[in-house]
Amino acid sequence: MSDEPDQRGQPGQTGQQIKKPFLYVVVCAAGIAGDVHQLITAAQQAGWDVGVVATPLGLGFIDAKAVEARTGYPIRSAWRSPGDPRPLPPPDAIAVAPATFNTINKWAAGISDTLALGILCEAYGFGLPTCALPYLNSAQAAHPAYRLSLERLREMGVLIGSHEPHEPKSVGGAESFRWEEALELLTPKLPGPA
Repeated sequence: MSDEPDQRGQPGQTGQQIKKPFLYVVVCAAGIAGDVHQLITAAQQAGWDVGVVATPLGLGFIDAKAVEARTGYPIRSAWRSPGDPRPLPPPDAIAVAPATFNTINKWAAGISDTLALGILCEAYGFGLPTCALPYLNSAQAAHPAYRLSLERLREMGVLIGSHEPHEPKSVGGAESFRWEEALELLTPKLPGPA
């Protein structure tokens, strides 16, 4: 066995680097979005490369420079022009964290009016392992469309996290939001090393 790194950066026989699995983290506009570094760090420690896709409003809730420095990739929020290079590699999995009421309902309805929603709508067709960690208040969660949207997403194979809605008009629930749950949901769905 050679000491040359394989395609995942591990010693191997071929002398090539093995590509790490690539995780897209879709960030929506919620008060806790600024803590997305917790998921990025956990994913990197678990052997993932990470790229962030933010909804247009979600972009204002995160420290873009810090996220880009941590991931080594630009944050995507808008469609690229034809002929422009792809700034992120194709994903092996997608985590929507935090997933807002608006994004969950639009995604389930097949609405693709932002880059983030376009990626999520296509993920189903590509068969990509995808999870969502909802973050919304209890008044939003009481709306019948939300329950139906979660059912539709589950039927599509989307793995839904267990976060409980917080009280309206508060930023509650941030302390119990488990960013690492995204990795717990996705890891069993990924193929093992070849």
